[in-house]
Amino acid sequence: MDTTPTDGPLGGIRVIDFTNVIMGPYATHVLADMGADVIKVESPEGDSFRSYKPNRNTGMAGGFLHLNRNKRSVVLDLKTAAGREALDRLIATADVFVHSLRPKAIEKLGYTYDRVKTIRSDIIYCGAYGFGNAGPYRDKAAYDDIIQAGAGLAALHQAARGAPAFMPTVLCDKLSGQAIAYSVLAALFQRERGGGGQAIEVPMFETTAEFAYIEHLLGFAFDPPLSEPGYTRVVSPTRKPFKTSDGYMCLLPYSDRNWRDFFDFIGRPEMKEDTRFHYLTERVLHIEYLYGIVEEEAVKRTNAEWVEFCDRVSIPCMPVLSLGDLPDDPHMKAVGMFGYDDHPTEGRYKTIRRPVSFSSAPFRIRRHAPRLGEHTDEILREIGLPKDAAAATE
Repeated sequence: MDTTPTDGPLGGIRVIDFTNVIMGPYATHVLADMGADVIKVESPEGDSFRSYKPNRNTGMAGGFLHLNRNKRSVVLDLKTAAGREALDRLIATADVFVHSLRPKAIEKLGYTYDRVKTIRSDIIYCGAYGFGNAGPYRDKAAYDDIIQAGAGLAALHQAARGAPAFMPTVLCDKLSGQAIAYSVLAALFQRERGGGGQAIEVPMFETTAEFAYIEHLLGFAFDPPLSEPGYTRVVSPTRKPFKTSDGYMCLLPYSDRNWRDFFDFIGRPEMKEDTRFHYLTERVLHIEYLYGIVEEEAVKRTNAEWVEFCDRVSIPCMPVLSLGDLPDDPHMKAVGMFGYDDHPTEGRYKTIRRPVSFSSAPFRIRRHAPRLGEHTDEILREIGLPKDAAAATE
């Protein structure tokens, strides 16, 4: 697959991707899909996300195919002088350097910002950490579960479900990956306006905490606090998908008119006269009672009946779809979210397009996810080293 400097808004930007698993690769996945030349620097063992199963071939997991498309893979053994020389030469050609090592590890390796900027003075250098460099947790191991526990997300489930719980997705990894991507873009924009290079720090712990507070801050924002953190509607145990006669639905009457229409539909028009339910500020105080009513009524009708009514009167609603259902969803089909392509070694596989669209640069897969070290020789030639992977991995 070919690539051109204008293939996307980031065409011509080179990113050194010194990350693995999900957080960092998700960030560089965004940049790669926008046209950047992302060079994935891997150890001889490769990114551990490659080894997830099931797969067709070792080192090419299904999730890896999606997260690492539009990237090139180079294997460098940084325990060797040749490997370090190759990385130094690569950095000299790059606009962005992203790593996800703990502060002590990157210092030991010798690729701190202070050193990297001596190689490329206007480099955008991003350290993706578990915890901010200035705090006492700077060298703690950080995985998504650890951050969900520490940053307040797990505790939010206590009010809603009776015990702390983890979201069944690596939310903090992906949230932080997005923060890395937009921070890099902002720094590139500043550099374009003459601001030069700089170091960026994106810590999962702090990024997730700020994210969690947005709707839950409320009275806790004041000094002294007027209340504990927590948005009543969101942490209510009655806020959940409701069982219908043939499935589950999210039924979300929200506006004043929504609730009036809902009360009429269920045959309880008298509730429209109850002052507890007239306005949002009052309804929030009685939301558990209202959601109890919705739960009682939901099971009396099918998903299709609820969708017909709610769409007709503009009440927000959605059937509960599984991840397996989404490729067949009519909206997803209409917008072309899912497709299929043929990987040169992994065969036919499902593709998911970039959800953001640019009118001047339609999304396409320029390169399939690379095999470990697939582009080592090619990249070494580009930086003037012999066409021999051993030069970087001896």
